Parts: sequence; C-alpha cells; structure tokens
Amino acid sequence: MIRIAAAGDVHYGRSSAGRLAPYMSHLNENADVFLLAGDLTHFGTREEMEVLARDLSEANVPVICVFGNHDYHSNQTEDLREILQNAGVHVLEQTSCVLEIAGSRVGIVGIKGFGGGFAGACGTEFGEPEMKAFIGHTKRQADRLRQELLNLQADYKIALLHYSPCPETLAGEKKEIYPFLGSYLLAEAIDGGGADIAFHGHAHHGIEKGMTPGGVPVRNVAQPVIRHAYNIYTLNKNGLLHTTNANSNKAPSVNPGVVTA
Repeated sequence: MIRIAAAGDVHYGRSSAGRLAPYMSHLNENADVFLLAGDLTHFGTREEMEVLARDLSEANVPVICVFGNHDYHSNQTEDLREILQNAGVHVLEQTSCVLEIAGSRVGIVGIKGFGGGFAGACGTEFGEPEMKAFIGHTKRQADRLRQELLNLQADYKIALLHYSPCPETLAGEKKEIYPFLGSYLLAEAIDGGGADIAFHGHAHHGIEKGMTPGGVPVRNVAQPVIRHAYNIYTLNKNGLLHTTNANSNKAPSVNPGVVTA
C-alpha cells in the first residue's frame, strides 16, 4: 500500500514562512512521499522559493515537485531548481524518478504540461506561427510524458503535472479559459503510458476528481480546491483510496474514505 500526500498551488511568498513546516516533521505518519503539483511561488523569485525550501527541508519523506506557470514568471527556474535541490527536494521537468516504498517500485513522471483545450473545443497546430508554437509545446510535453511513463520500470506509475489532462476537474472554472488550463493530449499520454493515477493543480476553482478517457483517476490537488495542507491518496492493487487532512492550521487528523473515480 502506497500513501501519497499531494498538494499544488501553494503560492509561497516572502511572508509565507512556516505555513507548511508544521506538517513536514510528522509527514511520515501519514504518507510515504509528498508530491507538489506546481505553482510553488507567486512570481517565481529566488526569495519566494527560499522561504518554501526552508519549510520543505523539514520533511521526513521524499518530496517531489514540478514547476507551474507562476514559477516561470521571473525566468529564474534554474536558480529555483538549485534552491529546492539543496533542500533535498526532487524537481522533475520532463523527467522521472523511482522510489522503493513498502516493497514496491513507485515511478513518478513530472512534467508541467500546457494548455490547448479538450475534445470539441481545442486548438490545433495550424495557421500562424504563434498558434503552432502554442500547440506544438503541448504536443512535445505530452509526447515526453508518454515516453517517460513507458520507460518506467515500476510497479506503480504516477503522472505529476501542473496543467489538467481532463475537463472534469475544471468544473467551476469559466469554460472560456479551459484551453489555458489543460489539454486532452496530456490524457492521451497518461493512458498510452500506462499511468495508475495523475495529479495536477492550476485550476483553483475546479473540483478534485476526474478521469481520463482510458479510466485513469485524475486528482486536482490545488490547495484552493482541497482546502487542506495536502490530501493523502493510498494506492494498492485493489483500488484507489483517499484520506484528507481535517484542518490546514493544525496537525493533520486523517479520516479515511473510499474514492469512486
């Protein structure tokens, strides 16, 4: 049984010190790994990431993250990566890692993803160079996601993204901005690569639960959606279970319940 703590869109600023720290020192009581689905900062600055890195350095389980669009804003991603790595955080971008957890090999592919929209209302790689570049970037992200998943030698395969692979988790967002929140190409890659579950953030007004066309559970773990420091998801060969923090302002109280995807 693999216990995954997951959150996204923590949006750390200079004054955010200590917001996650209380949860990190006893994280291993509830989880085997902590996944962060992008938008770690407000503006992607070194100062913001240094605040988050100090909190994450208290974690007593592996911490894996991807960057979100906010983290790219100041063009300092290489500096941000170095800050996190120095704090012991694994930063994935079009790359993967494998952890040994409870006697199983757990593979995680991390990729930002990008927009483009979903079936019936999506952009195409046609016309102006700007449009070709937009959709072309998404296609390259999706292709890399699929290939990294296929290459994983693992008992469990997890896709960690920032952008959404399915429209279901966007319910509550304005439909006019769906093309800027995710792409169906990411879901095709998740299905084609054989993932067991996918996590994303980005959609603050969306909902938690969705599914790819191939039946892979998708979870939107943006903090404005889950309303906790993190949610916990338990993977086993008999299904997907879900536990939730009771309160984000004190030590977590965990109440298990079965999720129907």
